[in-house]
Amino acid sequence: MKAIQFGAGNIGRGFIGAVLAEAGYEVVFADVVEDLLSQINARKEYSVHVMDTNKKDILISNVRAVNSNSEEVVTEIANADIITTAVGLRILKFVAPAIAKGIATRKANGKEEPLNIIACENGIRATSRLKELVFSHLDKETANWASSHVGFPDAAVDRIVPPVRCEIPLDVAVEEYFEWDVDKSSFVGAIPNIPGMTLVDNLEAYVERKLFTLNTGHATAAYIGSLRGYKTINESIADPIVYDMVKGVMKQSGEGLVKKFGFDHDAHFSYIEKILKRFQNPFLQDECNRVGREPGRKLAHNDRIILPILTAKGFGLPYDKLLIVAGAALLFNNPEDPQCTEIQQSIREKGLDQTISQLTGLPLDDSLIKEISNAYVNCQSFRV
Repeated sequence: MKAIQFGAGNIGRGFIGAVLAEAGYEVVFADVVEDLLSQINARKEYSVHVMDTNKKDILISNVRAVNSNSEEVVTEIANADIITTAVGLRILKFVAPAIAKGIATRKANGKEEPLNIIACENGIRATSRLKELVFSHLDKETANWASSHVGFPDAAVDRIVPPVRCEIPLDVAVEEYFEWDVDKSSFVGAIPNIPGMTLVDNLEAYVERKLFTLNTGHATAAYIGSLRGYKTINESIADPIVYDMVKGVMKQSGEGLVKKFGFDHDAHFSYIEKILKRFQNPFLQDECNRVGREPGRKLAHNDRIILPILTAKGFGLPYDKLLIVAGAALLFNNPEDPQCTEIQQSIREKGLDQTISQLTGLPLDDSLIKEISNAYVNCQSFRV
């Protein structure tokens, strides 16, 4: 069995690639970083260091790598059993052409075995987005063939994999907890047996539960913690002011999720407590700048800050703490992050309300624009 994992970074190696390798797949990493590709092909293995209460090292072997821009990756796709990605939503458009070529090659070679492609990204229906991108590169005949031979199951993924430097550069440090939920209705052919991959019916509920709890809470810890001068998430969450904000934000997003999807209230709030403990993990020195990066993307109308606000507001629930996160995201100022620079420039040149409207997709006359603008002013009190 062969799996192609687009993205050989920390999440690709420490999460999805590791799960696939442990399930018995030969894992072929596809990436563009030549030094990384060379290291993988030279060693053919690496270790995943679980840095948590239960520490352990997991050796991942039977791996190799190809350049994702090469014809070689097309050949690999033509003979793969499963394809996964962990590249970031913005990069999906760059891997789609290679996947489309691989699908066309499978058809030309008469390969009838099913192929399933799963985008393991932080975003709602990332695989569906990838499918649309891939099909835009297929002719009508090949697209019709792919509809019955290639599955595109959406997924929700959850594991904290910070960029910890290991003695061996290929090794990865991770937390013990992980969750990989996949829509079982969208597979083509027999569903592969992959321990660690959970098949679910209502994927949207799992995607939003993770995105609007873990990711919303993580962003809160990064943005409020940064305002208070902290560099890492566990430093931030150790501050009672940040802790109370993070917990309050996840409670507000959680009430909306319970209303929307009918989650058991007690079970969901136990999930919140579990996430708070994960943020406190002293072994993972996850940086606020990493977690908070690309604040513009995180302020999109369907992402971890604005959609929970809209959900809560739609059910007549409180969302004042979520507004503060939106304000703090606008204040986040990592000089190495181009989106931070763009946001600050836009605020100076176009004004705060116009910038909020452009980032969130909310009409300029929406009352939420002024509420977020007020939160931007008020959350500056967190500065130290």
